[in-house]
Amino acid sequence: MTGWTNGDRGEVATENPELAPDLGADYAAEAQRVRDSVAPSSGLADSDLPQVLHTAPAAVALIDLGAGLVTYANDSASALTGGRATLPLDIDAWSEAAGLTDLSGRPMRDTASPLSRVAQGIPVSGEPVAVADAARRGSDATEEEREEAEGRLLWVTGFPLSEAVNADQRRLALVVFLQLSGAGAQRHLEMVRDRAVVATELSFTISDPAREQNPLVWVNPAFTRLTGYELDEVMGRNCRFLQGPNTDPASISRIRTALAEERPITEVLLNYRRDGTAFWNQVSITPVLDGGGRVVNFVGVQADVTERVMVENERRAALAAAEETREQLRLLTESTSAMSASLDTTGVAEALARIVVPAMADFCCVDLLDDAEGNSPVRRAAVNHRDETKTEEVQGLGRWVSPTDDDRDPIGEALSAGTPSLLAELPVRPAGIAEQPELLRRYEALRPRSAIVVPLRARGQVLGALVLGTELPYGRRYAQRDLYLAADLAARAGLALDNARLYAREHGAAETLQRSLLPAVPEMPGMSIASRYLAATDGAQVGGDWYDMLALPDGAVGLAVGDVVGHDLRAAAAMGELRGVLRSYAWEGLGPADVVDRCDDVVQGLGMAAMATAVYARFERGDEGGWTLRYSNAGHPPPLLRRADGTVELLTGNLSPLIGATRAITREETSVHCAKGDLLVLHTDGLIEAPGADPDDRTQLIADTLAAQAPDMPVEELCDRLLGMLGVDGLRDDAVLLAIRLDGEDGPVASPV
Repeated sequence: MTGWTNGDRGEVATENPELAPDLGADYAAEAQRVRDSVAPSSGLADSDLPQVLHTAPAAVALIDLGAGLVTYANDSASALTGGRATLPLDIDAWSEAAGLTDLSGRPMRDTASPLSRVAQGIPVSGEPVAVADAARRGSDATEEEREEAEGRLLWVTGFPLSEAVNADQRRLALVVFLQLSGAGAQRHLEMVRDRAVVATELSFTISDPAREQNPLVWVNPAFTRLTGYELDEVMGRNCRFLQGPNTDPASISRIRTALAEERPITEVLLNYRRDGTAFWNQVSITPVLDGGGRVVNFVGVQADVTERVMVENERRAALAAAEETREQLRLLTESTSAMSASLDTTGVAEALARIVVPAMADFCCVDLLDDAEGNSPVRRAAVNHRDETKTEEVQGLGRWVSPTDDDRDPIGEALSAGTPSLLAELPVRPAGIAEQPELLRRYEALRPRSAIVVPLRARGQVLGALVLGTELPYGRRYAQRDLYLAADLAARAGLALDNARLYAREHGAAETLQRSLLPAVPEMPGMSIASRYLAATDGAQVGGDWYDMLALPDGAVGLAVGDVVGHDLRAAAAMGELRGVLRSYAWEGLGPADVVDRCDDVVQGLGMAAMATAVYARFERGDEGGWTLRYSNAGHPPPLLRRADGTVELLTGNLSPLIGATRAITREETSVHCAKGDLLVLHTDGLIEAPGADPDDRTQLIADTLAAQAPDMPVEELCDRLLGMLGVDGLRDDAVLLAIRLDGEDGPVASPV
């Protein structure tokens, strides 16, 4: 519309043919008169410009392009600032003083304002700006004047004047402000907004809340391209026609609430085009207010975000699948570890029941066959329920925890033929138990919805069955992938059960052997004797620990405590052989050191055992009364001797290497005099090597306990007191305890065994 000078000639460019007609002839003519009156072609010098501009028919200002300052404003331009701006003044500061903003209300400083562009020497052919500060009219302004100031619009035109000829001249730019008012301003705003809305690729709609159902009163062409609905098909209708069967009611409710509360909202919901195809629509709705703060329209902006939503849904699905796989692997790993930690079948079944509830089921039960051939009755080895109060119902239902309408027995099929079953929907009241009130009561109390039955199998044999179930109303419906996971879990459980059965067989044989090798405590004249054999708590009740006591032909009493390295059937067998060899050499009347050396020779020569620790001792009657204890120790924990006066001695004399370790050292023996009332205690390392404890501390605990007891305490009670103080419930190794108290002056007599 308006022009700008062309180089130094000061020629005015032709008017913009697109914008001038929209402002009206009056605005165009007024702007042209101002430009003509101050054009550099008039030959006026810079010093003459203010005099000319002072009488210009519009608000006019001059900007020093070198400094970016407003250096002059005529009376109309000064009135914009209320006369409070002292020149020269920075262009942004002058704009704030004048209360100028863009059409959305943002200050000129925060935008690429037309004044800033003119100050940079860039021509502005015409742009609207708003006057935001009504108070600028002064405190004595009327209400009418304030409202007028608040709603004013100015049309800004600016252009640089001629170039400076020398250093004494400044380069100036001219800015002209014309007021837009009445129909002209309204037509201009409508023109600008309509062009932007129509031209954009975003879908715009306008609705009228003053009419019933808040119908659409206008849509742009982009809405038609997005939805397929033409303008005449949507005018007067509420936009709910875009909704369909899968549109989320919660999203619709949130939009309805926001409209009722007259606040903006953005939602992503599933909408449907005119041809029925679905798309994900991001809808942003904003209320439009009039001057009195009342909502006159709602503007909606729609965007097709189907691709974005699909990508996000695929990402979520992938994350969910990865998380599900991770949880399944965790379940399998934890269950394998828990079941492998037990060495008996009941322990394996209980561990399995603890793992699957609630990870896979609301309730479960594990039924086992007592032998691998399935000839023994079935026993319910473990049950579990999310609600502990319902565990008894699962236990009492038996095979009816997984009934079918056709009288099938899924548990029986799993136990007999190894057939898995997926029971996606269980009957509400199965016909098979309709005439059994107690079973029916339990079934209705359990309320099963879905079940899986899988056999527990190992090495081609069915060992039992696992039942997983969910409950109404919140239990999920099992699918094929759940059956696969349950089958994998059952395979691991079957292997753990089979290992437990194999261990039980080996353990039974070894325990029988070991018990047969341990002697009954013999009765010896003048002595009180007590012994204890403790199995490790990890279930390995078999090992190489032993004790022995026998009356020798020469009248002495031989006693031994030992421990063969290992905790299996071989260790138990080696212990029996070593005990027999030691007895043979002791019977010959050899001294303790010789007996141990001979045993070492046999062990190394015949490869009888890997290694073993042992203490062998002889109680011999002294010539002047009392007894003499002679002993030799091959790497074994030292015996303890409590005297009649309560003092305790640790017999550490002549310690030597383990049996089977080396024969480079010849063993020696130690002699100790004993009297009536003295107590000898021997033990294996299982008593002092407890988890987290120092063996020396536990040895001292034994000594302190012995010292604190009454001299005449029965040896059986003393053994129990020692074990109680040591806390043997957590032992990881077998242990032996042998206690001998000298009660009488008469020594032992020879008594062949």
